[in-house]
Amino acid sequence: MTGVLLSFGHGYSAQALSQVLAAQGWQIFGTSRSKDGLPGVTASGAQPVLWPGDPVEALLDQATHLLISIAPNENGDPVLNALSDQIAAKRDQFKWVGYLSTTGVYGDHGGGWVDEATALNPATKRGQMRVEAEHAWQAMGLPLHIFRLAGIYGPERGPFSKLRQGTARRILKENQVFSRIHVEDIAQVLAASIAKPNAGSVYNVCDDLAAPPEDVIAYAAELLGMPVPITEDFELADMTQMARSFYSESKKVSNTKIKEELGVILKYPDYKSGLEALLPKS
Repeated sequence: MTGVLLSFGHGYSAQALSQVLAAQGWQIFGTSRSKDGLPGVTASGAQPVLWPGDPVEALLDQATHLLISIAPNENGDPVLNALSDQIAAKRDQFKWVGYLSTTGVYGDHGGGWVDEATALNPATKRGQMRVEAEHAWQAMGLPLHIFRLAGIYGPERGPFSKLRQGTARRILKENQVFSRIHVEDIAQVLAASIAKPNAGSVYNVCDDLAAPPEDVIAYAAELLGMPVPITEDFELADMTQMARSFYSESKKVSNTKIKEELGVILKYPDYKSGLEALLPKS
């Protein structure tokens, strides 16, 4: 199966999907809000579109599939704010619409488990805006699929560069765990959903092992043969409010649904296998 994908906010995760679909013969249009981002769009196998700026109505006419990766802001979802009427008018032509959200919508669970049926109770303003954006897209009557992504890592995005730059920190907070996902596994989850659409579905996209962040930094340092940074107590650490907010939620995220419904077999089921694979590229 091939089609025409219009990807709004064609960044890191969308570009990984684009490479998969382009190899299958898809036509892909990817937007970037800055000219600096256009080369990355092209390199992923997509045709670059500067948006906001270039008109996209003609591309909407061609699209069989939509992917939305743009984060909401204080004013709501940028794509819906600009194009909700045009998208709604074409709802019958879309075979699949994907919205990339975040596991931050679940809020804090004290290190406990969450799945797709868990009530949404975000602990941050960012998470609340994501919940509102999810609801706005769900109200559109589209063949919508929501993907709640855990912490993303992959080539050029991970702990190795921070360790080499001397900026990696091991912040210790009791009972703090994060879930993660390698960008290649995001791409295969999205591709599996496109191949087997189930409108209305919500999927958690994460690996099998939620882990304390200090353990990930320590393992990366060991792989590089570098000293493991000392631990810093969360309560005493000098951190920005943004950095501190990431520690306001602790949970283990279930990925059972992507395995059972989409048949996904993760390439990198834990951070150790993912970091080991990245080491030669880092």
